[in-house]
Amino acid sequence: MISEQFSQTLIDWQKVHGRHHLPWQYAHPYARWISEIMLQQTQVSTVIEYYDRFMKRFPTVQSLAEASEDEVMQYWSGLGYYSRARNLHKSAKIIVYDHKGVFPTTRLEWESLPGVGRSTAAAIVAFSFGAKETILDGNVKRVLMRYFCLDAPVDNGETTKKLWDLAENLLPQNDIEAYIQGLMDLGATVCTRTPKCVICPFRETCQALLNGKQGDIPAPRKKLNRLEKERTFFLLWHEDGCLLQKRSARGVWRGLFSLPEREGEMSEEDISEALSAQGFMIKNIRRLESFHHDFSHYRLVLHPWAIHIKNPDTVKNDERWAKVAELPDIGLPAPIRGLLERFFARESD
Repeated sequence: MISEQFSQTLIDWQKVHGRHHLPWQYAHPYARWISEIMLQQTQVSTVIEYYDRFMKRFPTVQSLAEASEDEVMQYWSGLGYYSRARNLHKSAKIIVYDHKGVFPTTRLEWESLPGVGRSTAAAIVAFSFGAKETILDGNVKRVLMRYFCLDAPVDNGETTKKLWDLAENLLPQNDIEAYIQGLMDLGATVCTRTPKCVICPFRETCQALLNGKQGDIPAPRKKLNRLEKERTFFLLWHEDGCLLQKRSARGVWRGLFSLPEREGEMSEEDISEALSAQGFMIKNIRRLESFHHDFSHYRLVLHPWAIHIKNPDTVKNDERWAKVAELPDIGLPAPIRGLLERFFARESD
């Protein structure tokens, strides 16, 4: 049968050529859960550093549940998609306070937690409890679409349903962990966007390769016509510190600290007038280089201005004055952190 041949070939390949030294492998369900949430929309190479740092600070679900949201966001800062961190924190509280610290053991139970979808839940229970569940992330979709030569839009509802059916039918009776890990490893290291077919264990049976379509499947996603939004950011600084503002409970980067900002691109005259009205005494002001940051559905163009002020005690309730040495320990959006690092590195030269 195709299913038995496919699964056994993949299991045999994974045991020899797969990844065996990722920090969350062969670990407690808590570690698996954290890693699977971090790996949503983020590559392994990026996640490892954040995972190690996060787990040192929050080694147990209890420590995560008892932490403040500010601290959780601080240790997530730079990974992006910050709703993942907020949902992780909410779920930790549910596990600790509603389930007495006992982790769910079934896919459906995990899916009931905030931020845990079907594929993520399946990966957790397959690795942690040996449950016969399959996954279907972007890498796995690519593997299956090429193997079965499915020339269809990858995100089409009908395609997704067919892929789930195929994924479930391919599940082996034994070695579930090696099989699921093999799917991940094959998609991440061999059946990549530019496939390495010469070293693939399925080079003799992959239908896309046999039909010369391995480079065309899956079809490239249509490029989004990203809406462009412009914001002016105020880097208010004095000596070795700068003013940070806590983002509101709504919108992007919520819960993180950022720089005060205004809609659109502002002139030096308008900035001076706005800040003077807030009580700031300006020593000097200069424009910094504009840059952009892409979100999933729009591009943010940042126009930063460095404003050297004389009275750093002028702050509001949602603001704080932070010294440069404190910045690594504050939850900041990645583009804002990069801006501050570049600016203060130049100032210290």
